Amino acid sequence: MTSATNRRNVLLKELFPRGIPGLWCPLLTHFKSARQYDAERIRGHLQFLSPHVKGILIAGSTGEGWQMSDIEIHALLDTLLNSAQDTGMQILIGMLKRNADDTIAGINAAASFLQHPAVVGFTVCPPTGQDLSQQQIQDDIARVLDLGWPTALYQLPQVTQNEMSAETVTELAFEFSNFIMFKDTSGLDRVAKSGLNLGGVYLVRGSESGGYSQWLKTRGGPYDGFLLSSANALASQLAAMMRLVADDEELAAVELSRRIESIINEAFEIASSYSFGNPFAIANKLLDHVMAYGVEAEKQVPPLLIDGNRLNEQDVARTVSLLRRFESMPTIGYMNE
Repeated sequence: MTSATNRRNVLLKELFPRGIPGLWCPLLTHFKSARQYDAERIRGHLQFLSPHVKGILIAGSTGEGWQMSDIEIHALLDTLLNSAQDTGMQILIGMLKRNADDTIAGINAAASFLQHPAVVGFTVCPPTGQDLSQQQIQDDIARVLDLGWPTALYQLPQVTQNEMSAETVTELAFEFSNFIMFKDTSGLDRVAKSGLNLGGVYLVRGSESGGYSQWLKTRGGPYDGFLLSSANALASQLAAMMRLVADDEELAAVELSRRIESIINEAFEIASSYSFGNPFAIANKLLDHVMAYGVEAEKQVPPLLIDGNRLNEQDVARTVSLLRRFESMPTIGYMNE
């Protein structure tokens, strides 16, 4: 093993003494008005997730992090840190910026939060631009990693308009031991499928396409775990599917995987009708709203996005119908327990 791999292994054991969580959730951000956090809903959501999820990404794409200022990210951390620690969750801070300069400035401004025992590092994306060369991408990410903080890299071509190649990711892994995790939401999975040695970087899949159970290393796939927006509402199902995979219950794992995928596909179809907002946030806010209020969901005011746009009542009703059809509808929601 290289020295970077050895140092990474030591760092991962320090950060995750109970082992790295296999299921991570890019946490939704709940609002009571535009850009004003709903602390009660956030705490309730964390309690709902905690039996199944022990790793969360805050201010990620699903959490509307691209629209947040550094001050808003800090306020969100202040709102949820202690609740997350009480539930045993570990936190990656999303620092989703368009270029290395802004990413570095944001990390420096938030670095003090790494003193909190629940926080394990930052998540960053490549610089934005479809014409960037791999060398430019690598150089910019290297500047961020050179800060020395534990960092996860996020492959998100839907926003950045580019992809880190497997070779780029490998070179970064063997130069920077603080590069601890790689998340791929592209749906193409080129890095994980490359077979290149990433020196112990923990690989998580973020794409909701192509099923779930087949992607885990425990079933011969290329990923160590998942970081999925669907975990906001379907964490118990995803965790159960992962246990079935680990127990070699292949048929049951595949059946549950297909059910989860069907729910998510239809939720994204509902979300696609909106001319505003992030479809990951919209689809999962609708699902989470039903999980929060159960049979009372249609009587509650629909959820808000960060800018104050509210989702509509008809789509809450469609989501209730969807979850009933797949026998995943709670009678009593987690906010009513």
